[in-house]
Amino acid sequence: MFSSRMPRASRRVFTLGLAAAVAAMAGFAGLAQAQQAGAPIKLLVGFPAGAGTDAIARTLAEKLKDQLGAPVVVENRAGAGGQIAAQALKAAAPDGHTLFLSHDHSISILPQVVKNAGFNPATDFVPVAGFATFANVLAVSGGTPAKSLDEYLKWVRTQRGGKDTIGVPAPASIPEFLVKMIGTKYKIDVQAAPYRGSAPMTADMLGNQISAGIASVPDFIENHRAGKVRIVATIGNKRQALLPQVPTFTELGFANLEDLPYYGVFAPVGTPQPVIDRFGDALAKVLAMPDVKQKLTTMGLTVAYEPQGQFAGRVRSYTQTWEGIIKASGFTPQ
Repeated sequence: MFSSRMPRASRRVFTLGLAAAVAAMAGFAGLAQAQQAGAPIKLLVGFPAGAGTDAIARTLAEKLKDQLGAPVVVENRAGAGGQIAAQALKAAAPDGHTLFLSHDHSISILPQVVKNAGFNPATDFVPVAGFATFANVLAVSGGTPAKSLDEYLKWVRTQRGGKDTIGVPAPASIPEFLVKMIGTKYKIDVQAAPYRGSAPMTADMLGNQISAGIASVPDFIENHRAGKVRIVATIGNKRQALLPQVPTFTELGFANLEDLPYYGVFAPVGTPQPVIDRFGDALAKVLAMPDVKQKLTTMGLTVAYEPQGQFAGRVRSYTQTWEGIIKASGFTPQ
């Protein structure tokens, strides 16, 4: 295969390079073989059908199937804030047939607030690509007269004796930590009411069972447009394009709420790099389609493709930011 005169070090480099090339070819061949057999690619989602993340996943899956030449099936593994879906990804074979579409909670937050999450994103997952950021927001229900955060605070103090309950989509989530920050800053007794996802929380807001809730823009935007709930504050370092009249928490005097939550796709560790690159390239092409970008933007996302390396850096930075906030809050992992 190589000359006996070739130095030993050079032979080793040549051998390693050949092995890498063979592995890459195997990755492409494996994916192509699966496509020829019609094997679907599962896109795990950690929330129920009909929720914001599910709608996003189905929008992308519909277009990805044409780019990849194979069916892309959204599989809802709802429960525990995405923990069940994350555990399913860890257990999946690293062959590119099972991926996880997730936002920040399952990847950056859960492992910090749960003693035994059953997965470690740093060692069990590989970031594939990022595709959007979004903002968590505080919204008040239609039965609440407030049209701003100041009016909501005044209403709580004068009509509720300085006490209120704010819904959050999951326990020990960023929305729950935001509730604590609101209570501390404004010296009111507000308690988080954790739900199993944003859908049941929003239903209770629409029924005026709770007066306020914190979730993502995609969770609230349609009801906000319809006047059924009113978004009064958002995280981020600038106002949301869909909500130009709504101030940021930073404008209102909160610190460390500039980094936006993210959406991205993850694969089991060990997934061949060519398979990851192929899916990432397909996702980039889908996001460039005007109808897809418009639909996701309408849902409240800021669409921007991030390749693997850039997205991995975002995940690390965001995780570190919230690690500091969570520790400073005195929260004890459950």
